[in-house]
Amino acid sequence: MAIKGEYKKAMVVVAHADDAEFGCSGTVAKWCSEGIEVVYVLCTDGSKGSNDKSITSSELVKLRQDEQIVAGKILGLHDVVFLGYPDAYLEPTLDLRRDIAREIRKYKPDILITTYPARNLNGSIRIGHPDHIAAGEASLAAVFPTARDHLTFPELLKDGLKPHKVKEVFIMGHPNPDKWIDVTLYIETSIKALMAHESQIQWREDEVSGRMKRSREEAAHGHEIKYAEAFKHIHIPD
Repeated sequence: MAIKGEYKKAMVVVAHADDAEFGCSGTVAKWCSEGIEVVYVLCTDGSKGSNDKSITSSELVKLRQDEQIVAGKILGLHDVVFLGYPDAYLEPTLDLRRDIAREIRKYKPDILITTYPARNLNGSIRIGHPDHIAAGEASLAAVFPTARDHLTFPELLKDGLKPHKVKEVFIMGHPNPDKWIDVTLYIETSIKALMAHESQIQWREDEVSGRMKRSREEAAHGHEIKYAEAFKHIHIPD
């Protein structure tokens, strides 16, 4: 799939500020550099993700939104949308599905990236955040069939949001990826965007750089690419 010249708009739907920077920011930086309009949709308010006992949830919400805006400017995002669902409690509800479908109909992405909608029991200590699973499931349901069908959530039509068909979906964190994006030229931009999430980063910049480069090298292994981001690719039929 040659996205450059073929697609003009993309969307990334994740649970938290920093999820996209960890998982697909090299791809996002690449697309932005090619003139594709990329919109982030953040499902939760980020109000729980801190070990700092002196910070309140409302302070953390503002801090994490500000960090995401900075990261978005580094990457070249077209827009960032905050849905504001409570952090750590996200569920793939009809309300969440409708809200994601609303943004799909509003921004009309050709391609959408989201998180793997299942728990991957691969022996890693990172066995899956329930918010990531919920965001992935709600996003896929919003793509098909909700955003496409005019009779689903008719209130969206009343708001002037006509049905829209997303053409392709990339899934981050899938145990069996089949699509690799060369992010070699964008790895430093990706690292810089991740470092903007200061409240979430526990390591020095050289450590963050090393971790990210190692993960992208592992993803690229066997594909004649230095640094890659790996996805499961889903084509949405006409």
